[in-house]
Amino acid sequence: MIQQTEKQKPAAGEGGITSRAQDYGQWYLDVIRRAQLAEHSAVRGCMVIRPHGYAIWEKLQRELDDRFKETGHQNAYFPMFIPLSLLAKEETHAAGFAKECAIVTHYRLKSKDGVVAPDPESKLDEPLIIRPTSETIIWEQFKGWIQSYRDLPLLINQWCNIVRWEMRTRLFLRTLEFLWQEGHTAHATHDEAEEETRRMLGVYRTFMEEFMAMPVITGQKSESEKFAGALRTYSCEAMMQDNKALQAGTSHNLGQNFSKAFELKFQTEAGDIEFAWNTSWGVSTRMIGGLVMTHGDDNGLVTPPRLAPIEVVIIPIWKTDDEKAKLTEAANAHRDELTSWMGRGAHDRLRVHVDARDGMRAGAKYYEWELQGVPLRLELGPKDLEKQSVFSARRDTRAKAPIAMAGVAESVAKVLETIQSDMFAAAKARREAHSVRDIASYDAFKQLMDGDGGFVYAGWCGDGACETKVKEETKATIRCIPDEEFRSAQAPTACLACGGPAKHEAVWAKAY
Repeated sequence: MIQQTEKQKPAAGEGGITSRAQDYGQWYLDVIRRAQLAEHSAVRGCMVIRPHGYAIWEKLQRELDDRFKETGHQNAYFPMFIPLSLLAKEETHAAGFAKECAIVTHYRLKSKDGVVAPDPESKLDEPLIIRPTSETIIWEQFKGWIQSYRDLPLLINQWCNIVRWEMRTRLFLRTLEFLWQEGHTAHATHDEAEEETRRMLGVYRTFMEEFMAMPVITGQKSESEKFAGALRTYSCEAMMQDNKALQAGTSHNLGQNFSKAFELKFQTEAGDIEFAWNTSWGVSTRMIGGLVMTHGDDNGLVTPPRLAPIEVVIIPIWKTDDEKAKLTEAANAHRDELTSWMGRGAHDRLRVHVDARDGMRAGAKYYEWELQGVPLRLELGPKDLEKQSVFSARRDTRAKAPIAMAGVAESVAKVLETIQSDMFAAAKARREAHSVRDIASYDAFKQLMDGDGGFVYAGWCGDGACETKVKEETKATIRCIPDEEFRSAQAPTACLACGGPAKHEAVWAKAY
């Protein structure tokens, strides 16, 4: 469990960050705290997302929102309160979320003898559920929006908050309240809904790999792991640095389950009446946790340039007031040159900050920006001005090199693209180094899960009893039945758990 009390925390290492080798869970919390991403709130299990963490979320949100709109989706907003009767309409869905629901039963408080409590006279006729997800409230509305095939497909996305009553919470990974987006679409046929489900999974994968530099495996969830009420669920699975899996995003083909529950019918082109075919898909602020655990190191957060709120920090270094004036002026000029460079397009300018704070040594500034994961640091001292260059330091590899002032914007942009691609390559190489495709036996699998863990590609007979056995004995689960491009060249023939004929190759791992 990642969340720990103050008394349980081991002594932090240099700079207040526990090393990953010493205590991975505490390292994760230390990075979030020291990088000022988030902190625990006065409400148990809820977090405050600090400005730096929220700036990363805004970058994620903007990029994804653009990608959704490019694929024809529109944003809307639906109430956070769901009448209990609506949630109960789709039985499997309601049962799947029953243990996580927060319930509003009264609409007023009353003070008596200094004690504030719900007013018994304000009890609601019907309890309201604070949304754990929005399928039910959305399909109730959609049935009034759709009458014929001409109204389809209906492609809607919502940015909102979600409440799920978790007993064990972890900053970003699992909190009572979190931020996310949820797409909800209606289609005329099963095949169109399936195409949408897979397309949006692909949008997530492209974003995660090209923007977050986080490699993922895509595939279908097993029956026990799919979304409650779905026909089938697909997911993006990423490997963290402790070799556990993180389900980074999901996309669901809901079939006609919700349409039938909510009487969402339409007239076909042939004049018949059919139930619509539905999808839903979503990612959340848990991706920021994935960012920390994919790229962070013992010195703090490491952010890929395309995701970083600040890509470049320029730090002028002076000893005298005269040097300060000259170097600050030069640093500001470099910032203006970098931010006005059009090589990446008018809507993707380089994001640059000059740190010319007084009363703080250069080394302390380096450390602070390193903690926050800024991809590239440029140092500018008197000798650099003489040489007409700036001294650069990469956050990912910590490599240092001078960059000539002539053409500095183009040079810096190239370094940032190199950092972006190198971070993805390093994360992918690490995943592959801890992926096993020829596990010798179930005993060998148990030993691996007791030790370093990783992704194990092995056979599964399709029986839920075998899946349950593995989970109970090792805490590992089927992360997905991988898409073809991720499957082994030689398909496994035997089930990992029972040794019987394998129907599928599955990726098994411990997970967050």
